Amino acid sequence: MKKLAIILAALFFCLDASAKEAAVTYSPVVGKTYPTKLLWGDTHLHTNNSADSFTFANKSLTAEDAYKFARGEEVNSQFGLPAKLRVPLDFLVVADHAEFLGIFSLLDAEAPEFLRTKLGKYWHENIKAGRWNIVLKDFVRALRGEEWDFEVDKEIAVSVWNEVARVADQYNEPGRFTTFSGFEWSSMPDGNNLHRVVMFKDSAEMVTQVLPFSAIDSSDPEDLWQYLQDYENTSGGEALAIPHNPNVSNGLMFSSKKMDGNKLDSVYASLRSRWEPILEVTQTKGDSEAHPFLSPNDEFADYETWDSVNIDGSTVKENWMLKYEYARSALKMGLEYQNSLKANPFEFGMIGSTDSHTSLATAEEDNWYGKFPLERPGPDRATGKNPPFYDYWRLGAAGYAAVWAHENSRESIFAAMKRKEVYASTGPRIVLRMFAGWGFLPDDVYAHDYVDIGYSQGVSMGSKLDEIQSPNGVPRFMVTAVKDPNGANLDRIQIIKGWLDGDGVAQEKIYNIAVSDQKRINKENGEVQPVGNTVIVSEASYSNKIGAAQLIAYWRDPDFLKDSGAFYYVRVLEIPTPRWTAYDAKKFTQDLPDEIQTWQQERAYSSPIWYKP
Repeated sequence: MKKLAIILAALFFCLDASAKEAAVTYSPVVGKTYPTKLLWGDTHLHTNNSADSFTFANKSLTAEDAYKFARGEEVNSQFGLPAKLRVPLDFLVVADHAEFLGIFSLLDAEAPEFLRTKLGKYWHENIKAGRWNIVLKDFVRALRGEEWDFEVDKEIAVSVWNEVARVADQYNEPGRFTTFSGFEWSSMPDGNNLHRVVMFKDSAEMVTQVLPFSAIDSSDPEDLWQYLQDYENTSGGEALAIPHNPNVSNGLMFSSKKMDGNKLDSVYASLRSRWEPILEVTQTKGDSEAHPFLSPNDEFADYETWDSVNIDGSTVKENWMLKYEYARSALKMGLEYQNSLKANPFEFGMIGSTDSHTSLATAEEDNWYGKFPLERPGPDRATGKNPPFYDYWRLGAAGYAAVWAHENSRESIFAAMKRKEVYASTGPRIVLRMFAGWGFLPDDVYAHDYVDIGYSQGVSMGSKLDEIQSPNGVPRFMVTAVKDPNGANLDRIQIIKGWLDGDGVAQEKIYNIAVSDQKRINKENGEVQPVGNTVIVSEASYSNKIGAAQLIAYWRDPDFLKDSGAFYYVRVLEIPTPRWTAYDAKKFTQDLPDEIQTWQQERAYSSPIWYKP
């Protein structure tokens, strides 16, 4: 009996010890709440449902084709060329123009339900008379907010939108490939770009409780924000808007005045920050991160620059407009508004997307099918012209949106965008992490668990840095960047800082914080020797014998002012690589004029981290 008691006591002791051990988690990944998945996508793709895409030859590639291509399947382009991504995307927003959504294809097919309407009869008569240009001009008039005599029949609009949402749901596969219902609100007053992509988090059942909001409804973004609020109130869902292509707005995208002519106020600032948490900073119609006129000391500011006219080519660009068209400048103005209004209208994260009108979401230089199908690969593509808009060679094969998410799902990706834990790439899938905090040590960024340290002791991109924790505190940053596995080595990591000086005027400075090939950063002026250039244009080739596969940086702000608001974002530069124009020249045995750019340094931009005293 005594022996049994001893055995039972030992057993209970072991069970108790096991329970205590179970209370202490052994697995290091249990309980982690930060995002670990890097997902790549395009939030701005057009199919044959867009009036301009259809008019410029995309007659047959639908949203279904777009989803298939984005998830890695082979699709034939509009002119029969087989197309396939080297690596599939993780998510896609088909964002066709809300203005006459799906209507041009109904008109071309002579759909009876459309031809019976007043608009259908009017357009059909013009088509029979060979006047497609009249129909296209009507589309442009709608974008410009001009007076309009016709309306799309509501039953037809509902039918088209229901099908858009249904197809998005059909191709949504949580964990593998995520789709979002969306559209483009294409406001273009006086030919100046105010376009936004509207993106819904929700299923077709909720999304179809409303119809897309178009420039015919209103050209004022404040009315768009009210539409988004009404949608959330009605459906219980969530939506956001993504401004894009500010570089062709001729000073309107980040204007100091509202559409009614009044100055920006705190209500406007709060609403814009609420509904537009991220900005499309790079795409096929140029890069909008910085401009050499605004940042003359930035040797990399003149990248894929579009600075001649507005989006429809009707008005020439003037230098005063540039301040209100570029992301870095807007971020600086945001600091000034925060100081004066106590609210920041331009507190946005940054992404890239394609704005392709081919249904093919590709941003690869050697696998690019143009903005419109008419700009397809061919011997004359680089030297072609689309007057008065652009020379074809000025188009860029860009860009993509990178998202740090918990999982590949609508809820997780949408949440990442709202908290701005996203970044932009001009195309390469560079892996980028950025953290800021007050107590990071120089060795922390080299630790195997530096991501744990970053989240537990600081904040990630898109966040706000808490107030200074000690009188002599200085913000410290950990940044890591890894090359695209299928792409070029990296040249350097830079931090771009904006802050308010003693007069409340925003300033900027660029810091090189990590460089490749054992180059040294000049301690006096911060400059770095160029990485070199291995591009052989005639062969459309380059070598990764220069640059680095990975760059790591720990950096303390040497110019920190504890009483001054500031933002910090990261720019990662690749080594020089061939541009799509070089790949075309080689493939089609073509000599290009000297003015045509044939190589570039592609890049990624993180969302900022803000410091607010």
